[in-house]
Amino acid sequence: MANKIIIAIDGFSSCGKSTLAKALAVKLEYVFIDTGAMYRAIALYFLRNGISFDDNVAIENALTKIKLNFQYNTASQKSDMFLNGENVELLIREMKVSSKVSEVAAIAVVRDFAVAQQQAMGQAKGIVMDGRDIGTVVFPKAELKIFVTALPEIRANRRLLELQATNPAITLQEVAENLQHRDLIDSTREHSPLRQADDALVLDNSNISREAQFEIALNWAKERIALAN
Repeated sequence: MANKIIIAIDGFSSCGKSTLAKALAVKLEYVFIDTGAMYRAIALYFLRNGISFDDNVAIENALTKIKLNFQYNTASQKSDMFLNGENVELLIREMKVSSKVSEVAAIAVVRDFAVAQQQAMGQAKGIVMDGRDIGTVVFPKAELKIFVTALPEIRANRRLLELQATNPAITLQEVAENLQHRDLIDSTREHSPLRQADDALVLDNSNISREAQFEIALNWAKERIALAN
């Protein structure tokens, strides 16, 4: 049996990281871990419970009450995010959470909390994980690191199409401003900022199809798996 590796996929919001990660996980029969969903669930808990993002004591106390786990959904054939036993997969994709998730993810104790869980999930390898700091902080020794990027206007249009399914009134300007705001926070935060790992392979999917992107990444993965044997 082939040795398993860790595949770390980083990049800006709405670059298609999760779509790529899920497809690779299915093809390779690896476990997919959506780190963005974890931060979104934490943000949802904070919003629901009125936790101030500036109150470290309240944040640390809240984190002790948060239990996150993924459960496979047979209907959608994917893993849903559960927060304290509740399926919040749809709730964490709403704009009210999207507009706050980068602020929550920038909080040092929140990242420490999430990273510890992510590293535990990857101990057995055979995982595909996407996020902002997977190849730089969570798994700096991952066998394959991919940095996904795309032009801002393309990312905004992709995100708009996703959100219009549940919020037909949302505008392109709202989406573009949200992405710009999140990019700024993700790239400039003091704790684990978004950046390309020195040994990451860059995948610009601005002008290629999902299928073409997948084939490129799959070939990279096969090469690294072969080297691990």
